[in-house]
Amino acid sequence: MRLSLIPSQLSLQTLARTFSRDEVAPLAREADETGIFPLHLVKRMGELGFLAGTIAPEYGGAGMDYLSYTLISEELGWADSSVRGFLAVHGSLVSLCINDWGTEAQKQRYLPRLATGEIIGCYCLTEPNAGSDAGNLETTATLDGDEYILNGEKIWITNGGIADLAIVFATTDRAKKHKGICAFLVETNTPGFVREKMPGKELGHRASDHAHISLQSLRVPKSSLLGQEGDGFKIAMSALDHGRLGVAAGALGIAQACLDASVDFVRKRRAFGQRIGDFQMIQATIADMATEIEAARLLVYKAATMKDALSAGKALPTTRETSMAKLYATEIAVKAASNAVLLHGGRGYSNEYPVERHYRDIKGLQIYEGTSHIQRIVIARDIIGKEGKEGI
Repeated sequence: MRLSLIPSQLSLQTLARTFSRDEVAPLAREADETGIFPLHLVKRMGELGFLAGTIAPEYGGAGMDYLSYTLISEELGWADSSVRGFLAVHGSLVSLCINDWGTEAQKQRYLPRLATGEIIGCYCLTEPNAGSDAGNLETTATLDGDEYILNGEKIWITNGGIADLAIVFATTDRAKKHKGICAFLVETNTPGFVREKMPGKELGHRASDHAHISLQSLRVPKSSLLGQEGDGFKIAMSALDHGRLGVAAGALGIAQACLDASVDFVRKRRAFGQRIGDFQMIQATIADMATEIEAARLLVYKAATMKDALSAGKALPTTRETSMAKLYATEIAVKAASNAVLLHGGRGYSNEYPVERHYRDIKGLQIYEGTSHIQRIVIARDIIGKEGKEGI
């Protein structure tokens, strides 16, 4: 496995870093306080080729590899998790889903506009009684002539309040469990698509748009079906493989931001006549943070590199590697954020410094797109294998 970035990847990393630090980071504190997503950044990301990075140029994408796209998520995670979260949903869960499963007509209709930010996408899977247990969806899809009628509700839908296009998961027969699930492309101005902001105030990702969506006898044509009837569960799982890699990269960005902020702080802060960075316990904390972050980076980059090989038809599925990267990167980022707040002392306890926001944001990444518990289940089942098919 190659451990160094090639020139094109380094160039894109520099572009993403400049954008994140010059245009995203300065807005992060205000967006977090107001809870208002900086929508003008969407078009800007479209101009830079970030919104549909791995999509082919014929559909308006940049045609970049997955590792390059992962570098973008890492840099955005460093600056603002809400912006990074937007990209994960819009670019990975929605655009890549359509790219992988859509008809030619669906790709031509939606991908170029998603790539520029002309339209915004959301991914409607989670329900009040179904999240990780996607086979237990309660939203129904009833065939009526040439249309499906959708009824149900979705919660915690990122971009839901600002989206123009939704991928909605529903079941045609709950008795069929996973095999009854379908995915639909639903334009949000369709009658019966009702949305409102989620109640309460989020712990983190406060600038993200999180919506509660009700589907009230919403009618869509058969042509809105993504994939075939019954493909919904496979579509959802394949999309989560894309999204989990973005979450892992975002967590890596948060961890690196916490380390960078901590190093800067311990160099400047003085106590007992010297820099606090000269105390051995402080040095041990910094050393552990740096080592764990580098280990996470290797896991994340490995998963992205394997996904590139998979897309070229040269490798096995990367679900295990993606889940390992997501699990480890989020876990060490939680630890890094906690240590960063502690190292900053009282200053880390207020939003004067960004480590307070990172501390709140990272908890969401342990939950989004499969909790740490779910990632451990995915990894263990893949390693142990089904009975009669054991072996690694």
